[in-house]
Amino acid sequence: MSEPATATWPDAPELPGRAVIAQRWSDLTFLHWRVDPAEVAPLLPPGTRPDVIDGSSWVGLIAFRLSDSAFFGLPPIPYFGTFPEINVRLYSIDDQGRRAVVFASLDASRLVSVLTARAAFGLPYRWARMSMGRRSDDRGELFAYRSRRHLADRLLGDKRNPGHVPGASTHLIARALPGAVAGDPIAEFLTARWAFHETHLGRTWFGSNHHGPWPLQRAELLHLDDTLLAAAGFASLAGTPPDSVLYSPGVETVFSRPTTLS
Repeated sequence: MSEPATATWPDAPELPGRAVIAQRWSDLTFLHWRVDPAEVAPLLPPGTRPDVIDGSSWVGLIAFRLSDSAFFGLPPIPYFGTFPEINVRLYSIDDQGRRAVVFASLDASRLVSVLTARAAFGLPYRWARMSMGRRSDDRGELFAYRSRRHLADRLLGDKRNPGHVPGASTHLIARALPGAVAGDPIAEFLTARWAFHETHLGRTWFGSNHHGPWPLQRAELLHLDDTLLAAAGFASLAGTPPDSVLYSPGVETVFSRPTTLS
C-alpha cells in the first residue's frame, strides 16, 4: 500500500538533470473516478503498483491546451508545439516510493508530435481531430473540448489494447467555479504528480517534470459524451458522475531525460 495522502503534500522535487523539454499547460479540466485498485493493477508497468487513497485508486480524464513546447532551451516551436490534448491516466507508485501517472492514452492533434512522443518515450499518443473553446456566463467560465481519433490512427497500433477500435471520441463541457482549492488531500493526490511511469523498449521508464503548485478551482461538469475511457478499458465510467471535477488555469513545466527503474 502507498503512504496516505495528507493536507501537507510534499513540494515539487527538484528536476534531476538538465531540462530537455519545456511546455505550458493551460485551461485544464480534471475529471476523476474512484476505481478498485485491482482494475488498475494489470495496466501498470512492471515495478509499479496502483497508488491508493482512502482505499481507492483513480482514473482521470484530463483535457487542456499544450503550448510553447521548446527543446534544450531553444525557442518554442511554432504550430507543432501548440495543440489541445486529452489524456486518460492512472496513478502509480514504484518500489522507491515515487508517485507518478501512467497514461492509458493521450490524444493530440499534431501528427508529428504524436509520432515523436511515441518513438522517443513510448507514450501511447493517439492522433485525433480536436478543438477547444471557452466562453463566459453569469456563473463563470465555460470550457469545451472535443476529440475524435482519425481513422488512420489505427495504423499506429495500440500496445495497451491491440484490438482497439479507431474513432474513439469525447465531447466535454465544464464550468470553472469561483474560489481556490487548497489543503484538499484528494485534489493534491490527483494533481501533484511530477513524473510518469511508462513501458518502453522492454523497460519501465521514469520521467520527471517540475512545475509550481497547481492553482486549482472546483468545477462543474455540464456535459460528457465519451468513449476514450471505454477504449482505455473502463467502459462503465463515462456513464457515471465523476467523483472529482477540478479546473486549473495552468502551469509552466519542464521535463528531464527519463531514466529506467533499477
